[in-house]
Amino acid sequence: MPEGDAVYRTAARLREALDGRILTRSDFRVPRYATVDLTGRAVLTTLSRGKHLLTRVEGDLTIHTHLRMDGSWRVHPATAHMKPPPGDQVRLILANQQWTAMGVKLGMVDLVQTRDETRLVGHLGPDLLGPDWDPDEAVRRLRGAPDRTIGEALLDQRNLAGIGTIYRAETLFLRGIWPWRKVGEIEDLNGLVSLAQRLLAANKGNAGTVTTGDRRPANQTWVYGRAGRPCRRCGTRISRGEMGAQPQERLILWCAGCQPR
Repeated sequence: MPEGDAVYRTAARLREALDGRILTRSDFRVPRYATVDLTGRAVLTTLSRGKHLLTRVEGDLTIHTHLRMDGSWRVHPATAHMKPPPGDQVRLILANQQWTAMGVKLGMVDLVQTRDETRLVGHLGPDLLGPDWDPDEAVRRLRGAPDRTIGEALLDQRNLAGIGTIYRAETLFLRGIWPWRKVGEIEDLNGLVSLAQRLLAANKGNAGTVTTGDRRPANQTWVYGRAGRPCRRCGTRISRGEMGAQPQERLILWCAGCQPR
């Protein structure tokens, strides 16, 4: 699932293509909104909120989309007439005279009054890349369930919005924390969430995820994607397991040497 930094970049790309421009085409390919036509309205802006995207349109309307596991927004010149690869399901098209934005395999598509956005994203905790980022509030929410494992708590978007399996693994490794450790046993939660925020912020302007400082493809992460390979620090083989109830969030990687039980 794309994480907060990737969704942040997607919002920036949609702003570049759609902001301030009049829609010449809107095509909702979901049954609930099949008859909706936003043609003639100007797009005001697109914001990211954790892993959610909010595209605001004239008339107090907001298009809410979520990429889930396989979704993406593809932007190309309006004259290009590009088609998605076979098997890709287009669920939403927004176009103006210059650009076409194609939402492919979107996990969620909603249309609400802008004043009602909180119905969709109001449950989220502080956004690691948003203006509402508040590490103290994130820590307060985490401490609300002291017996929960830190690995599960970090992925709960109600605590802090934007972390996925990659940043969970990398943040816990860099702090030397075993993923199954209880939240209540961790003294410096503020340092933990602040590190996660810095990692996402460092990657929000660049494609890919780099936590080591080395952008070469084989050297970008400490533990994620390196199961069975030696730890870059201590040489212990990187472990891989599962935790949590959601299939897309079960994967966890850690170093038993650097993150002892």
